[in-house]
Amino acid sequence: METSVESSRTPIEGGFRAWLTVLASFVSQAAPWLNRAAIRAQVDISESKSSTAMPDEKNSKDILPCDPWVPADGGVRAWLVVVSSALVNGLIFGIINSYSVIYYDLQKKLEADGISDSSYKASLVGSLTIGTTFAFSPLAGILTDRFGHRRTTMVGGALAVMGILASSLVIKYVEALYLTYGILFGLGASLAYTPSLAILGYYFKRKLGLVNGIVTAGSSVFTIIVPLAFGQLIPHIGLEWVLRSTAVLMTFIIFAAFLFKVPTGAIIIEAQKKDFKCLNFEIWKNKRYVIWAIAIPASLFGYFVPYVHMVKFVATNFPSSDGKFLVMCIGLTSGIGRIVFGKIADMKRVDRILLQQISFVSIGALTMLLVVAPSWTVMILIALGMGLFDGCFISLLGPIAFDLCGPEGASQAIGFLLGLCSIPLTVGPPVAGKLFDHFHSYTVPFLLAGGPPIIGAFALFAIKCVKKG
Repeated sequence: METSVESSRTPIEGGFRAWLTVLASFVSQAAPWLNRAAIRAQVDISESKSSTAMPDEKNSKDILPCDPWVPADGGVRAWLVVVSSALVNGLIFGIINSYSVIYYDLQKKLEADGISDSSYKASLVGSLTIGTTFAFSPLAGILTDRFGHRRTTMVGGALAVMGILASSLVIKYVEALYLTYGILFGLGASLAYTPSLAILGYYFKRKLGLVNGIVTAGSSVFTIIVPLAFGQLIPHIGLEWVLRSTAVLMTFIIFAAFLFKVPTGAIIIEAQKKDFKCLNFEIWKNKRYVIWAIAIPASLFGYFVPYVHMVKFVATNFPSSDGKFLVMCIGLTSGIGRIVFGKIADMKRVDRILLQQISFVSIGALTMLLVVAPSWTVMILIALGMGLFDGCFISLLGPIAFDLCGPEGASQAIGFLLGLCSIPLTVGPPVAGKLFDHFHSYTVPFLLAGGPPIIGAFALFAIKCVKKG
């Protein structure tokens, strides 16, 4: 009897309670997701409308008490981001580093047209590209923080394509090339390069050194391939069509940018902390970063001198040898060094700043040894060593920026550092050229070029005297 009464109530009372239970369970499970989606939507709105203000840090924490977020250190999407970043780096610096091939053909065209100072004017086009790429890196960092990694990279890729394509149309007017190839292409390269490094810290932590090495090795691979391709194509189809083909190739930067999406967990964390100011002044309150941002550019006054003057140095001291082979040796071992030292930097108890100091001392010493090399074999060994430690230095820029400033400050930290580096990288080679004109020898220029990296390496010890904030 009791059983039958209970059974008679089941379709009415039990079913009602069951649906209430299902509804309550759904709400309890969906509430955190809805809350996170609301924050995500708020971030998207604030990125597109400057008038929308984020709640303050205290209120954000009240809204979303989420667990600490850490990068996944792997996964299909993470490694696709690595491949895309390597492609962006390779396309940008493979073309920039191959300007010597373009310079050779452009200089002959200008000379044939009777333009005076054709060598100086042709070289200035490439110098403007390098200088603009690094000089606008702070702007790239700000835009990355304001509009996101994906949008900034897309705009950069589009500007780079426009710059190279426009250059193919004004190849006979060197003053126009200053604007199209030097400024426009350089600006696009800058906007694409900085976020391609900054995005890696959102997907990797323990393996950050390795993936930075892989990404930056992309430029070494392209630096070997692109000059050979340019050298074969220019005599057959002309410089104009080579530039147009290059513009088509550069569109891959835009497609690669689609993968540069910050993980949802990181967006939520940044929504609690970030006030979306254009300038992140917090990184300049970080004394450890300030020391690093001053010491690195100071170390680079002689860094680019061997890359620019190596061919002429070999022609002067080893007339029967080919200086371009040494440049290829540097590019080859630089790619190897970026991966090897990137992996070493990920090991526990490895001091990344100390590793960078070792690379600077080695680069400086090897640069000085160039002037006393007794044979071509020794020259090759020195070039291989320079490339190896160059790879070490380059691969550690991103990881150290994340170590000092964290993910939220890394974009502008990298951007401002590269902006400061534009000065010594642009000034060093012309100064070395002036010294060569005066002394008619590369002994003094190369000895002076080896000094700044060594001095800068010792200056980095000051970071260890400052406590972590």
